[in-house]
Amino acid sequence: MARHNDYGKWGEARASEFLIARGYAIRDYNWRVGHYELDMVAMKGDRVIFVEVKTRLTPDFNPETDISRAKQSRLVSAADVYMRATGLPHEPQFDVIYVIGTPDSYTIEHIPDAFFPRLKKYS
Repeated sequence: MARHNDYGKWGEARASEFLIARGYAIRDYNWRVGHYELDMVAMKGDRVIFVEVKTRLTPDFNPETDISRAKQSRLVSAADVYMRATGLPHEPQFDVIYVIGTPDSYTIEHIPDAFFPRLKKYS
């Protein structure tokens, strides 16, 4: 496995620990069906939370550009497939977690409700 993949897996593990310590239950990691994929699916209360994890060496990040509209659309589509497949009747939430640093020294930035699904226009 490539070094960047190992680094990403490390970041996802830290993000998972972070959420569990705050009372979230993790339902799935790296869920994939066809071309749909989700980094992490968590539950807290009556919400199902779809978590996009970004692992960075430096704090140079921008959620507005890191999670483009196209990426948001793919995440929303994947979440829709996930919720239909599992029959979850809960309200969805889309969070982003940044893990910044190295295993020796890192910080975590959690952005709850990082974006909201866009409504489709029918005209």
